[in-house]
Amino acid sequence: MQRRAVLGGIAAATIGATAGCTSVLGGEPEGVVLGPQEDQLADSEDLAYPAYGEPLPAFELRDPIAGITIDSEALNRTAIVTGVFTYCPVECGILLRRLVGVQRRVADAGLTDETVFLPITFDPERDDAAALRENAETIGVDLDAGNWHYLRPESPERAKAIVEDRLGIGFEKTTESERLPGYDFTHAVVTLLVNPDGIVERAYRGEQIDRDRVAGDIETVVEAFDEE
Repeated sequence: MQRRAVLGGIAAATIGATAGCTSVLGGEPEGVVLGPQEDQLADSEDLAYPAYGEPLPAFELRDPIAGITIDSEALNRTAIVTGVFTYCPVECGILLRRLVGVQRRVADAGLTDETVFLPITFDPERDDAAALRENAETIGVDLDAGNWHYLRPESPERAKAIVEDRLGIGFEKTTESERLPGYDFTHAVVTLLVNPDGIVERAYRGEQIDRDRVAGDIETVVEAFDEE
């Protein structure tokens, strides 16, 4: 599914938040467990990224730490998918630490084997295996749990094709800034909750995700699929 370009996602979020826009969804789509997302900015088809009731666009990416390739179409677990870069001085660090909190809550609920976390870097030039492992150690990721995979496109072009063009998580490389020497990124912050059938249940915006909310949504989805 071809999505609108980059900062369409950022612009849509900004405009909607400023206007106080709320979503009016025309009925519950097929293949979802959760009800409509009340804090969604607009109807799913009008957003830059795949949202409630839409299929997750397909991708295959390498986890350079585990040495495996993840095929999104072969996943049979509830997945958390987002786009990040580990050199990010603010947003991504906050988001990833909160996702670690979700990982811990999932473990406490006994759902580790039913859930997978897939942060995709859009900065493959710096985010090699060593950098990703260092990030995991810094923020407390439990890599031994086997349900957290940093995914690394093989080139900046591939990162753009997957993170921006397919997933609609817009980013733009910028020149050296006060925030980060060398280069930085302006980027959207969107985290997708995808059920085992590959349908998006939630698209959480921003880095300040509610860990209890996300963990609760995961548990609801996992339990529903376990009952089938």
